[in-house]
Amino acid sequence: MKRYLFKRILTGILVVAFSVMFNFAIIRLAPGNPTRRLAGKDNPNPATIAALTEKYGLDKPIAEQFVLYVKQLLHGDLGYSYVSTAKVSDLIKSRVAPTLMIALTGAIFGLVIGTLLGVFAARKRGRKIDTFLCSISYLFDSTPSFWLGLMMILLFSSVLDWFPTSGMYSLRVNAVGFARFLDLLKHMALPVTTLVLIDIPYYFRIARSSVLQTMSEDFIMTLRATGMSERKIFNKYVMRNAIIPTVTVFGITLAYMITGVAMIEIIFAWPGMGRLMLESITNRDYPTLSAIYLLLSTSVAVMMIVVDIVYAWIDPRIRVE
Repeated sequence: MKRYLFKRILTGILVVAFSVMFNFAIIRLAPGNPTRRLAGKDNPNPATIAALTEKYGLDKPIAEQFVLYVKQLLHGDLGYSYVSTAKVSDLIKSRVAPTLMIALTGAIFGLVIGTLLGVFAARKRGRKIDTFLCSISYLFDSTPSFWLGLMMILLFSSVLDWFPTSGMYSLRVNAVGFARFLDLLKHMALPVTTLVLIDIPYYFRIARSSVLQTMSEDFIMTLRATGMSERKIFNKYVMRNAIIPTVTVFGITLAYMITGVAMIEIIFAWPGMGRLMLESITNRDYPTLSAIYLLLSTSVAVMMIVVDIVYAWIDPRIRVE
């Protein structure tokens, strides 16, 4: 097991290193010049552009820029934003928590509700409730997240006036303590609900198909032939084998949650990492983009290792293999 984990950790480090190098090159080879945007959109001064290019080291070859960037990373320095001139590390710190609030909450609720509904539908296969749940899942699966978010705002904010339309806190209300926490929950309600409705179909289909596939295996028929109760077969054998694909999807969801809710954050004006990433792409903010992609690749590598560990815990056969 230790040898297996060592190999996975080494693979994760190599993946992160390759991702840093690849993204560094792609970002700088993409069309657009950050110095032109910084110098002004209308008739930028060539002298200003040249001065900014030299200031940020963009006049050097890409290979030399990459070496300098790696040296910064080894010292724990992510650089400064071209646009706000603030430390990139400070920008990310201020945006990570809001993103995790809605992304992690939505992912957990989506996992629990989608899996339970999928298991329930699998046990009611062929009945009307199974057909109904499958139809609803296909409906929400085909619904774009931005459209669903806009409909949530239109119905629950504009028409019913139950929840605020955007932001993280009410700017006109200087709430403190528990009142501020309630204000935060009200602002989280619509974006989290949108994420949950989008995530449920994935977990529903995977859980349902996994349970049906496991229940059709030969060893399940053998257990039934021995006289074991259906409840014990399902709880001890079916669920344990059927839950592995769900763990995979949930792990991937957690890995990409840092930037995976960008559209939702834009619709609800939520100050998270997704908005920061899109703003950085628009402004060609190289240091901020490089830091975001570094964080994303690291989270993917870490979550894949965690998923492998959970696999080994759920199914001992994986440890042997």
